[in-house]
Amino acid sequence: MAGRKVLVVDDEIHIVHVVTIKLRNSGFEVMTAESGQEAYELACREHPDVIITDHQMPNMTGLELLEKLQDCGATKTIPAVLLTSQTQALSEQDCLRLGIHQCLSKPFSPRELLREVENILFASSVTFSQTLTP
Repeated sequence: MAGRKVLVVDDEIHIVHVVTIKLRNSGFEVMTAESGQEAYELACREHPDVIITDHQMPNMTGLELLEKLQDCGATKTIPAVLLTSQTQALSEQDCLRLGIHQCLSKPFSPRELLREVENILFASSVTFSQTLTP
């Protein structure tokens, strides 16, 4: 996993810490942000391999972050995992448009999140899947 960068974005610092520890213990380089704007600037500068973002954040939601990243050529193809405490279901079309490969409901298993990141980075073909119920 050396050299594989993951950007973790959440305004709940305890979630950032748990996810960071799990990913670093598995050999990933982890960058963190507590807001969508901070994450946008970091993603544009560092070009992570995967973004894990919370849906609900103040000032810029995870979806708004991913939409903004889609407008920038250098970040357009970065895959994402969306964490949400809402039962809001996204359409497959919206997920594909925003580069969301997986939606995980909070509370989530850090082990499951790690597995999703590994699937995104190392699977020969990534297919859409969603754990949220419509």
